[in-house]
Amino acid sequence: MEVEHPSEINANLIDNDSLFYGDGDQNATEQVKPEVNGNWPATTVNEARITAKAKRRLRKNSSRDSGRGDSVSDNGENGRGLQPTSPKTKLMDRKSRTGKGRGLPKKGGAGGKGVWGTPCQIYDEEEVDVKDPNYDEDQENCVYETTVLPLDEKSFEKSVTPIVQEYFQHGDTNEVAEMLKDLNLGEMKSGLPMLAVSIALEGKASHRELTSKLLHDLCGTLLSTRDVEISFDRLLEELPELVLDTPRAPQLVGQFIARAVGDGILNKTYMESYKGTVDCDHAREALKRAAVLLSMTRVGRKIDSVWGAGGGQQPVKKLVKEIDMLLKEYVLSGDVLEAERCLQELEVPHFHHELVYEAILMVLEATGDTTYKMMLNLLEALWKSAVITLDQMKRGYDRIYQEIPDINLDVPHAYSVLERFVEDCFKAGIITKQIRDQCPSRGRKRFVSEGDGGRLKFESY
Repeated sequence: MEVEHPSEINANLIDNDSLFYGDGDQNATEQVKPEVNGNWPATTVNEARITAKAKRRLRKNSSRDSGRGDSVSDNGENGRGLQPTSPKTKLMDRKSRTGKGRGLPKKGGAGGKGVWGTPCQIYDEEEVDVKDPNYDEDQENCVYETTVLPLDEKSFEKSVTPIVQEYFQHGDTNEVAEMLKDLNLGEMKSGLPMLAVSIALEGKASHRELTSKLLHDLCGTLLSTRDVEISFDRLLEELPELVLDTPRAPQLVGQFIARAVGDGILNKTYMESYKGTVDCDHAREALKRAAVLLSMTRVGRKIDSVWGAGGGQQPVKKLVKEIDMLLKEYVLSGDVLEAERCLQELEVPHFHHELVYEAILMVLEATGDTTYKMMLNLLEALWKSAVITLDQMKRGYDRIYQEIPDINLDVPHAYSVLERFVEDCFKAGIITKQIRDQCPSRGRKRFVSEGDGGRLKFESY
């Protein structure tokens, strides 16, 4: 058995180490073994795979670090002077994250979220490219319009009712007109007054006043006189159904008709030319109510105080005018309950003394006994129903007592009529004994025919 020499062993060790570490370019070249039959040695292939994998990992990490700007140099310093984990470096960075380019912001700084372009950028109108394959010359002359389908009965009521109810809150007729113009009312245009009046019947007096004002402002612009006539015809025909929800519907519709005639949106001959249901008692009552109101006014004078304003916010002159109209209507109709209701709708209990004053003044100026008896019945009814309080009754009589000298200048028998009326009111329980005793009297001469034996006697009552 041969034994190797130690020197040969060392030489073999050196040669084997050189396979892994190499002794320089020349030794490395000598150690590369050639390809044998198209296959590389297993050791060389594994080393190549490890090297390629490391390079790919290095490139991937370097591209990420360059996008964030938090890459660290060889000496451990950050290139931007910020911590790699700082949130500011992620939020404030607008550079490209691909690792390419000159480091400028994307799209010149106009590509961020919620950005519509660079500051002070003005967009010009887009010009049509004639050479575009999709270009159509006929499209340049086209006019595009929004088409709104006409409303049917269900959609009409559903769309217009909120508009009218909102109008009762703001009271702006111009806003209502603009909103109605956006709707294609079509043939339902004549149903607008009917719907507005039907809603107002269930509301307050102020709502009815606003409705009359709305019809007046819309007539001539959105509505015609013929549309208003058709609408009131339908209202009179449907009064039997409206009475079920609003018992006073005939009287209220009559007031609407009278106000429309006074405002000029209905012809004065409307009531005579009405050809609705003749046998309808409610329609006849409404027309009668309108005729009574129109007979109280002069020709050409508007009935602008049919509904009142309520709440005591209206001027004193207007309240006086409304109370005067109330009493004149009562003289024509003789309806005590209606007069009481109209007085309560004014919602001015502190001003009821004006009605007492005007009622007594009408008695003094009247020529017959009809007004005398009617005013006595009215005051008695208002007293018994507690609509007029004792304080308001006393204030009304006190005003008459103070102005009777001036009234007597125009009405020579004012003193005697007042004494008789005060005495009848006391007997009916309308006033107290104190109010009766405060009634002023005027001295007069009594002659022989009165049983004084020919003596002249001055006597005051």
